Amino acid sequence: MKTDAFALRHIGPRETDLQHMLQTIGVDSIEQLVYETLPDDIRLKAPLNLEPAMTEFEFANHIRELGKKNKTFKSYIGLGYHPTIVPAPIQRNIFENPGWYTAYTPYQAEIAQGRLEAILNFQTTVIELTGMEIANASLLDEGTAAAEAMALLFDVRTRDQKKNNTHKFFVSEEILPQTLSVLQTRSTPIGIELVVGNHETFDFSNEFFGAILQYPGKYGQVNDYSAFVAKAKENEIKVAFAADILSLATLTSPGEMGAAVVVGTTQRFGVPMGYGGPHAAYFATKDEYKRSMPGRIIGVSVDANGNRALRMALGTREQHIKREKATSNICTAQVLLAVMAGMYAVYHGPEGLKYIANKVHASAVTTAEALNKLGVYQTNTAYFDTILVKADAQKVKAIAEKNKVNFFYPDAESVSISLNETTSVADINQIVAIFAEALEKETVTVSELSEASQLPASLERTSSFLTHDVFNNHHSESQLMRYIKKLERKDLSLNHSMISLGSCTMKLNAASEMLPLSMPNWNSIHPFAPVDQVEGYLTMLKKLEQQLNVITGFAGTTLQPNSGAQGEYAGLMAIRAYHMSRNEGHRNVCLIPSSAHGTNPASAAMAGMKIIVTKTTPEGNIDVEDLREKAIEHKDDLSCLMVTYPSTHGVFESSIIEITKLIHDNGGLVYMDGANMNAQVGLTNPATIGADVCHLNLHKTFAIPHGGGGPGVGPICVNEKLVPFLPTNPILNVGGEQAITAISSAPYGSALVCLISYGYITMMGAEGLKSATEHAILNANYMKARFEGHYPILYTGECGRAAHEMILDCRAFKENGIEVGDIAKRLMDYGFHAPTVSFPVAGTLMIEPTESEDLAELDRFCDALISIRKEIEAATADDKNNVLKNAPHTLAMLTTDNWDFPYTREKAAYPLDYIAENKFWPSVRRVDDAYGDRNLVCSCAPIEAYMES
Repeated sequence: MKTDAFALRHIGPRETDLQHMLQTIGVDSIEQLVYETLPDDIRLKAPLNLEPAMTEFEFANHIRELGKKNKTFKSYIGLGYHPTIVPAPIQRNIFENPGWYTAYTPYQAEIAQGRLEAILNFQTTVIELTGMEIANASLLDEGTAAAEAMALLFDVRTRDQKKNNTHKFFVSEEILPQTLSVLQTRSTPIGIELVVGNHETFDFSNEFFGAILQYPGKYGQVNDYSAFVAKAKENEIKVAFAADILSLATLTSPGEMGAAVVVGTTQRFGVPMGYGGPHAAYFATKDEYKRSMPGRIIGVSVDANGNRALRMALGTREQHIKREKATSNICTAQVLLAVMAGMYAVYHGPEGLKYIANKVHASAVTTAEALNKLGVYQTNTAYFDTILVKADAQKVKAIAEKNKVNFFYPDAESVSISLNETTSVADINQIVAIFAEALEKETVTVSELSEASQLPASLERTSSFLTHDVFNNHHSESQLMRYIKKLERKDLSLNHSMISLGSCTMKLNAASEMLPLSMPNWNSIHPFAPVDQVEGYLTMLKKLEQQLNVITGFAGTTLQPNSGAQGEYAGLMAIRAYHMSRNEGHRNVCLIPSSAHGTNPASAAMAGMKIIVTKTTPEGNIDVEDLREKAIEHKDDLSCLMVTYPSTHGVFESSIIEITKLIHDNGGLVYMDGANMNAQVGLTNPATIGADVCHLNLHKTFAIPHGGGGPGVGPICVNEKLVPFLPTNPILNVGGEQAITAISSAPYGSALVCLISYGYITMMGAEGLKSATEHAILNANYMKARFEGHYPILYTGECGRAAHEMILDCRAFKENGIEVGDIAKRLMDYGFHAPTVSFPVAGTLMIEPTESEDLAELDRFCDALISIRKEIEAATADDKNNVLKNAPHTLAMLTTDNWDFPYTREKAAYPLDYIAENKFWPSVRRVDDAYGDRNLVCSCAPIEAYMES
């Protein structure tokens, strides 16, 4: 065994298992299986042109040396990104813990109560600091959260405003520049006109439906917006705030001023800057707008025994329901980062947050006072953490960088300095000494922090926050460590058993890929640091882009999109820009097969496209004749086709080349949804099938962990004709020559976690990547062979093969009174997370084992589902008191004195022998979804307060 071959560690099945697996499938070799799965005309003719694979040890040394090329200067740049202290128990027990970072989105609430509670803490923190009524489980970054606020306010316009097509949105000139760029991108396609100006001279005309203000402003100015909001309300203009979360510990909350929406980032709550991300944005609003809120909401409900249980609320808001009527395409969150930020609030509590905020403010005041003594004057009339001083920017910059310090320089005569949680008195003295040297004066020495305040008395916070016990009982490390462990034990993650989610690719997130994320020379870099300080990052990101170009067969890549849905949107916006550059802006028709992911039509609607749905055949494939008819009918206005390949049904459709040619012949481009790229890498690619652009889910195919529902990265790869339109950033010039404005806040999106995908590709190499794809197909078809005769399997290829996933049809079990949801819950008793439920077909399970699972784990899962199939046979439609309907079974149920069920405790909890060795106990019984939606509670208030009378 080659103990230093990373691919051998990543891929589950051993060489000795292959003969048994192939025999079960009914083929002689993996090559034969691949031949029977993929159409021959799309197979790659040569191996991927990648550098030889590194061993894990070689990669560790490589990434350490590359990291040394990043210069870790003291950062006072601000603009929404700040150095922060990551509490060590949070870093060790959450950030570096696979029990937290390998979990999936909490769709199966009974085995996700720990994560759900952690997110509820996050939502409570946001609600109470912002003074709003409801918050979601996080968004991607501050810029996109602001864009979602704009879209929400557009959606909830008054009847008269909609009738009169009121479409102007005021943006304060104090807004962060990257936020403005994202607003520009998102506003134009949906018909919103941005008006940027001074809030003090805004005329409140009836042409406006909404406004957004920055609090504090981009260079630190703190304004009292109460009068602005009151006058806006008189004119039926709803106001959003983009607010610094830490400042709200000392400043009057936007909710108290009358805000309709409050957004921002929680990065400075113990999450590293990471050259731009990932970080959890927050989004809070009024209860009356909950049906228009983007993203996910965690709500309080009850389980089958009436006990408190948490769940994702308002599921009908998902894009798979609303599709082209959705006002947002967001289908994810930044859960892992939200958990860290929420736990930061738990660890410090309200008094701790006030202490940190006051210390940051005192640091800013002390710095301003010392500079004032030098004759350097700051211009903000009130500020929290950022001062704007008048000085020779070029001279200061040269001296600052010589001393390994970064400020921000808005113009030739201004320097912006943002102080932060890590700032010490010694740091302040260094800042003052830099200006003294620039002025050729003797420096002023500071010995202690000033007690003066530069906050307006009218804006000093008087309202309490975070009074719930959870924020006041875990302030020692022992208490916090045990609380985190208590929550972790309630969640099923990949460190317990396989998570076989179709379309979601829950593969191994190798430790060697994850370790660099904790290295300071990777995680402490500001996204707007000068480029000569980030050579390591730029080298790594450029190499990753080149690797993805090779894998997809395309010419260019942008890593900016922070999620798969954001990648969809970026791809469509590039297509839109391409048509406009050719004076064909009228091309706005997007063809989407009815089987597509729900985010596809939502993304197309956000890109201003007219959506035409095409039919699928009874076999689940695209109906080529219907597609031809609609492509020809709309040929003068055809923009693109959105196609998932292999299909959402887990099939390599043999007509794909014909399909893409048909679109091109009628003037359109082809967007390929890369959700199923795990079945393509090294065998075929998007360019070969005729696509022009694709997005890739780095959190699926390329090994970034799902983190309980995020972080995600969704880069787009494009052919030569679309390279000029890749997105840019207002601070750092990236993207193409005719770049669209920003898709997300940071130039390279969630750059820190791109290290994981870079590590995965670098250590796998061309041969390893191809082998991973082959084994993904092998594992899926092995499971398919084992399920045959027990479960009907929908949609296979022409030779009867699945791609990397398959769909089990459970609809007939209704005759036995069993729904697909009952199977999902019963799987918990067997120690497994359910596969994807009722997507893309209602009443089905979509299963994807990935290449990482070994034969023993595959067999355990197959044995579980086959055992459940026997339980289904024993059930009857009249009997609601059976082992499936009562699943999952908790430890409390089995240890009670009363057992009122017609089956044994052993059958409930230990239906197969293997379970006793590693029993996972769901912490609650089946959660009542309807109750949770009727009584929406998304903060830590005790459940008794919300019980129905």
